[in-house]
Amino acid sequence: MRVALVHDWLTGMRGGEKCLEVFCELFPLADLYTLVYAPEKVSATIRHMKVKTSFISQLPSAKRAYRYYLPLFPAAIERFELAAYDLVLSSSHCVAKGILPHRALHIAYVHAPMRYVWDQYDSYFGAKSGWISRTGMGLCRGYLQQWDVRSANRVDYFIANSKNVAAKIKNLYGRDAAVIYPPVDVERFNLHPDVQTYYLIVSALVPYKRVDIAIEAFNRLRLPLKIVGDGPLRTRLRKTAEPNIEFLGWVNDQDLAGLYARCQALVFPGEEDFGIVPLEAQASGRPVIAYGRGGALETVVSLEAENASSATGMFFSEPNAESLVAAVELFQRIREGFESANIRRHACKFSRERFKTQISDYIAAHIREHKSEAKAC
Repeated sequence: MRVALVHDWLTGMRGGEKCLEVFCELFPLADLYTLVYAPEKVSATIRHMKVKTSFISQLPSAKRAYRYYLPLFPAAIERFELAAYDLVLSSSHCVAKGILPHRALHIAYVHAPMRYVWDQYDSYFGAKSGWISRTGMGLCRGYLQQWDVRSANRVDYFIANSKNVAAKIKNLYGRDAAVIYPPVDVERFNLHPDVQTYYLIVSALVPYKRVDIAIEAFNRLRLPLKIVGDGPLRTRLRKTAEPNIEFLGWVNDQDLAGLYARCQALVFPGEEDFGIVPLEAQASGRPVIAYGRGGALETVVSLEAENASSATGMFFSEPNAESLVAAVELFQRIREGFESANIRRHACKFSRERFKTQISDYIAAHIREHKSEAKAC
């Protein structure tokens, strides 16, 4: 079979790219289509693929400011020519699932419906955004929503990265989706006896991640907080942070594993559709303090549901600094009750090998079904 992989953009190694890595391992001879490609920012596995980019990559500052070209993304993804392929496997949180598959079987692994025009619209284009982007998206939002719903008909089978996303797919597109949780490379993370005093955030610095809530909270708490990650909000966030908050930028895998293993807890202040970061922290035996919405409800065993020895973290209920401050203060009092070995054991249920096996089996079963239907016709 000739296989095409499609991914929105390749400008870093976050959760979606960790899934794509597995797709590349399953189909190493596939062609990989993406809107924008920064090879220096992705893994060797992805760099070894034959990557084909869209006209977006030729526009000014595309690698850095590609999000400003969002209204052009549907046209760019539709220009890819896939008539020669038998299988299209898209990895989508924006427009990748809207590829035109022609005669190919199209399976879409969806990290989220296009969050920029649906549930995260206000985070990206609300009152705090620039006047130009706010006005421009106000004009384009309806078109992008219509395109997103219409292009769902180009998908033969949906896979969602969580029950949370499966519900959104059903609500927006009227389609059912299988649920296969993303991979966590648990072997990269280990327990460490030397737990230090700092708390940790690992996040792209973009609006919906709500790192601003954590900065406001830790400004009040005066506890050490390390922030791993980068993004368009970095300068603005640094201006609001007190000296107890340290910005580290993106770090290599080895350093990140060490930061996870030695932190008091991971702070996860935004609502994610799934969120691999909390599971990486748990694979390191460290508890998670998360906003109690979205994918975190499927990956963190809360203190409210279990006693401390069985719990892997705790939730705060409101998306504001006051609620997070209260949760951290409670954690400070009961933190000795969390058991690192139990936390890691929970994370191992989401292993990379489990994901690879489930995806491979799902694709194989639907290829057989597709061939049987073609013969019947």
